[in-house]
Amino acid sequence: MRLAVISDIHANLEALRAVLADLREQAPDLVYCLGDNLGYGPEPEAVVGLLRAQDIPSVMGNHELGLVDPDGLAWFNSSSRRSLEITRQLVSPATLDYCRALPFSLAAHGLRFVHGLPPDSPTRYLFEARERELAGIMAQLPETICFVGHTHELGLVILEPDGQVRQRELPIGRTLLPPGRRVLINAGSVGQPRDGDNRAKYLIHDDQEGSLEVRAVAYDIAKTVRGILERGLPEFNASRLW
Repeated sequence: MRLAVISDIHANLEALRAVLADLREQAPDLVYCLGDNLGYGPEPEAVVGLLRAQDIPSVMGNHELGLVDPDGLAWFNSSSRRSLEITRQLVSPATLDYCRALPFSLAAHGLRFVHGLPPDSPTRYLFEARERELAGIMAQLPETICFVGHTHELGLVILEPDGQVRQRELPIGRTLLPPGRRVLINAGSVGQPRDGDNRAKYLIHDDQEGSLEVRAVAYDIAKTVRGILERGLPEFNASRLW
């Protein structure tokens, strides 16, 4: 089975459209989303509508949580809170209901999908866990492979036989996963990558090959930037896309 994983779209419709076009060419069997489908960007309603129309399952990200839960909103800094306050004005009641119903994690096909730190946190970053804690989490997961988002960066965490964790960069292109190892895979971001490469990123996992492919897709950044500024969202949301 070839399974695609997308994450952190952040209401960037142009990036999502470009990724979906690339996905049509790659023709994976399934697509899963790791949340933060909105926030920061100018087209939250259209992005959620497109995910729903494509029947792509998603977990809850911290931005969905902040949109529907006042306690979740308090987690954000002032600029991100302002982004979510504007986002709330741009989405329909149906989209709010969709966000409210998203699960904190999904388990399917022997894989786990969560926005932040496993097993099911939408808010805690992977890098916040010390290596000993991370090794314990990985050892206890029912699944040997777990996909996470939240950091907007690509990466691979491997649990070694001696119980230590080893972290590796995840380059563009195909990487062979270490056979028999438990791994956490950081999926990067479709809509706001923070890895020094402004192309939209997503993953394809091939369980038969035991491989992981990072796809990087160009899109019309200028159009998204214009939309951010026209919506009155913080200028920083636009400048960091370049």
